[in-house]
Amino acid sequence: MIPFIDLQAQRARLGQPLEDAILKVVRSGAYILGPEIAQFEAALAAFGQAPHALSCGSGTEALVLPLMAWGIGPGDAVFCPAFTFAATAEAMPLVGASPVFVDVRPDTYNIDPAKLDAAIEAVTAAGALTPRAIIAVDLFGQPADYPALAAIARKHGLRLIADSAQGFGGALDGHHPIHWADVTTTSFFPAKPLGCYGDGGAVLSKDARFHDLLVSLRVHGQAVASDLVGRTFDHDPKYLNMRVGMNSRMDTLQAAVLLQKLAIFPDEIAARNRVAARYAQGLGDMVRTPSVIAGGVSVWAQYTIETDDRDGLAAHLRGEQIPTAVYYPVPLHRQAPYARYPAPGGLPVTEAAAGRVLSLPMHAYLEPDVQDRIISAIRNHVKRNG
Repeated sequence: MIPFIDLQAQRARLGQPLEDAILKVVRSGAYILGPEIAQFEAALAAFGQAPHALSCGSGTEALVLPLMAWGIGPGDAVFCPAFTFAATAEAMPLVGASPVFVDVRPDTYNIDPAKLDAAIEAVTAAGALTPRAIIAVDLFGQPADYPALAAIARKHGLRLIADSAQGFGGALDGHHPIHWADVTTTSFFPAKPLGCYGDGGAVLSKDARFHDLLVSLRVHGQAVASDLVGRTFDHDPKYLNMRVGMNSRMDTLQAAVLLQKLAIFPDEIAARNRVAARYAQGLGDMVRTPSVIAGGVSVWAQYTIETDDRDGLAAHLRGEQIPTAVYYPVPLHRQAPYARYPAPGGLPVTEAAAGRVLSLPMHAYLEPDVQDRIISAIRNHVKRNG
């Protein structure tokens, strides 16, 4: 079976330095918030073009932390797509707020700015919820239309979160999403383009006081420097709790792994783009291949095609020992926990895409001969079945 994502090829490339970095943490005993955490946060901020980066326990918690910091809760609306993983929408009920689902663009699958503006107007007019924030998802690895989204956020006085769980490292006109967004969040789940060896996440931000607040919320609302101005507390600050927070610390071991991976990440992004270009060349006349926003660079978390015969093609590839995946077969607004939340104007593009999308093996180490086998299998099936 061809690997869908070949993490072992990456591990082999990283070699002994990766194993040494892991062993160093094991020997140090500094398993929580050890020195590698601060080193990784500094390196991540530099790579992501952000003044501040905060590591945390998961990509889901990376979304929850800013909502907590902004005091978003019951009666508040946060706008997001339904064509995404549950973690995006899950963050809102976790703080008591309501997701409001917005349709996506048919070309990039990212949130449609025109539909977003209309949804905000509709929710404002209805009056039951107070619009507070937008979560744009960088689906399948490419950035959303952040210039347009930032303009809408300013127009309505909303916060803008770039959910770059799949798209961290992607850029638009040379800028990372934090250039436009209030914060960028990401996940380091192992299958992500920049993944660790467990769970982990991060929040990139611009404002020092806001970052300080995230530091506090990450560790049970502990006192931070700004809380201690004018007072003395000669003990571990985690024992002076200034607000209700959570436990969202990244393991030191994961930071050590990510430091090694971040060093080769630019090269892997280039390799992923070469693989994507090869797919486009080999399949563009047979199925609908992905479009990338003008001026955008994708990190290709997935390579997702569209076809009317999605299930038939998937079955054929399975028979050829070629794995595929469907992101996402049931949009969130059709799932029981989220069906009660608003979706002004409906989500026809989302619903159409959910029945047609199919993701192919994609990683930086996909060899040309293996990729040719995948392309040939798809072409043969399409030729036989029309």
